[in-house]
Amino acid sequence: MRIGVPKEVKIHEYRVGMTPSSVREAISRGHSVNVQSNAAIKIGISNQDYIDAGAQIVDKAEDIWRNSELVVKVKEPQEIEYSFLRNDQILFTYLHLAPDRKQANALIKSGCSAIAYETVTDDKGGLPLLAPMSMVAGRMSIQCGAHFLEISKGGRGQLLGGVPGVPSAKVIIFGGGIVGTNAAKMAVGLGADVYIFDLNPYRLAELDQMFGTSITTLYPTLDLIEEKVIEADLVIGAVLVPGASAPRVVTEDLVKKMKKGSVMVDVSIDQGGCFETSRGTTHDDPSYIVHDVIHYCVTNMPGAVARTSTYALNNSTLPFILNIADKGLRNSLINDQNLANGLNIFSGNVINKPVSDSLGLPYKSIKEILN
Repeated sequence: MRIGVPKEVKIHEYRVGMTPSSVREAISRGHSVNVQSNAAIKIGISNQDYIDAGAQIVDKAEDIWRNSELVVKVKEPQEIEYSFLRNDQILFTYLHLAPDRKQANALIKSGCSAIAYETVTDDKGGLPLLAPMSMVAGRMSIQCGAHFLEISKGGRGQLLGGVPGVPSAKVIIFGGGIVGTNAAKMAVGLGADVYIFDLNPYRLAELDQMFGTSITTLYPTLDLIEEKVIEADLVIGAVLVPGASAPRVVTEDLVKKMKKGSVMVDVSIDQGGCFETSRGTTHDDPSYIVHDVIHYCVTNMPGAVARTSTYALNNSTLPFILNIADKGLRNSLINDQNLANGLNIFSGNVINKPVSDSLGLPYKSIKEILN
């Protein structure tokens, strides 16, 4: 199969779909790989590294897309890439379609087959291609939150861990999944006073086992949410409903009651955000203020640590890339239910039910399109 790896065009996105090691694996199986020139130069991977792995270097993005049966990316296609999509092409990348009708329409119109990293599953029902970036984003959320709590960034001047005789900052985390757990690890390590909300009592029990008395686990009633958010110095949004828009857990009225100079980091922003006052931002202009509360809502947080993120992501995506390339799309979907769960768009149809529900678009099951 002809595989293409274009350079990412989203603002300050330096991750890349395949590393030289991944390229070498694909080529060893008889596939060809075209990589756009300088696709990974910012993270210390040169054109020569790809050439040594057996790839062909191509200057123009449009040539990568035109000559590829399978396009492997990191971020969703940007508007300038919509015209490159076509009906005999497989796109494998993060899509986050639930809050993005414009992108969904472009994918549907193109007739391409679009597989979303974030809805591919594993045998335990987990999300293995979302997990590595969730780990990164969870850890970064505390790092970024601590940074914006500094007075020079408009924050209230609170040190997360405090010092002897001065209380630690209160960190509230919504969601006890991979993002929330990794955020908690960082916050606990810095000495913060940490609270985690989750709807699943079994997950709360697991978190209690994991962290012991280092954190407080809470079930999200309206009273408790209001009490803790008002007290908070840093609030992390880490709520996920696979494929669907994130539920709103903090209202604008509650934001109005928060401390002046407190910080909210919405890691759920790729799926629309879980705070009512959230809107997507970029690494160029990462924060804004609403009701005297700093909001950090960068839609590609792991892009800030692009080298770590690229290698972590490739460790998880490579088996699926090889599966698609070795067997072709139809056979790989039939033989791998976990990959089939990642199919969001196929031949002008929405295949993922949460995406169709979020966007109000007609739904077709994968059985219908494969029969």
